[in-house]
Amino acid sequence: MDTVRSVLQPITHKLPKPLFNAGINLLGPSCYKTIVMDIDPASSPECMKLALSKGIGIAIVGASSIVKLPQLLKLLNSRSPEGVSFLSYLLETSAFLIGLAYNVRQGFPFSTYGETVLIMIQNVAITVLVLHFAGKTVGAATFVAGLAAAGYALFNESIVDAKMMTTLQTAAGILGISSKLPQIWEVYQKGGTGQLSAFAVFNYLLGSLMRIFTTLQEVDDPIILYGFFAGFVLNGILAAQMAYYWNSPASKDSSSTKLKNTETLKPVGSSSATSSGRKSPSTRRRG
Repeated sequence: MDTVRSVLQPITHKLPKPLFNAGINLLGPSCYKTIVMDIDPASSPECMKLALSKGIGIAIVGASSIVKLPQLLKLLNSRSPEGVSFLSYLLETSAFLIGLAYNVRQGFPFSTYGETVLIMIQNVAITVLVLHFAGKTVGAATFVAGLAAAGYALFNESIVDAKMMTTLQTAAGILGISSKLPQIWEVYQKGGTGQLSAFAVFNYLLGSLMRIFTTLQEVDDPIILYGFFAGFVLNGILAAQMAYYWNSPASKDSSSTKLKNTETLKPVGSSSATSSGRKSPSTRRRG
């Protein structure tokens, strides 16, 4: 370890100013000196836990930028909202908006809630598509307008004061938990996962587990901690359903809906083209 330290310390002591400032902001002066400059993490387990938490938090924020992309692509490809619960996305997006406002106003580190912004944007897109493909385009526009109005109120302290914000965050935890229940029921009722993305489900499960760790390390707020813990339990149920119904007929049928519709249209054109190319039986009498 001493050999590695002697090689790396000349580099870590002369990092570019932007990297130095980013490290100080993430870890604080003391832990930055211990872990980055002195390269001696073993001397401070607390600093090591903080660095691990920060690394996990940044990874979660980065992964959240694509976590719902497979779900978006499945909806666009199938042009069907089958298996995706609108109510689930409505509740989850509402909870995320409240949680985002609460974290920003409390001044918590961005690495502990940054994924909320990216996932919420993807949720809005998915919800709009679900409503659009269900023939409710006006409802989609109403949903976006209502979300914008709610966001303005939540970030405006003259409308929503600190006490009300705390109450809303408690409610957001309940909303976040409740948002999973319609989706769990939808899967159970259909006997399959439909257009639900396995990538999104399993990433949510892993992300919620990681968030329990980062919240314990960096955020002294039981409301947020209990919300992540309950979310992990319900995400686990949804992941178990995904595994259980993986090869169910309902899951397979919904994925091939678009193909079947295309094949249904195919004989119409081909039969007319074929019939025009051959003679029909004559009804004229001979002789």
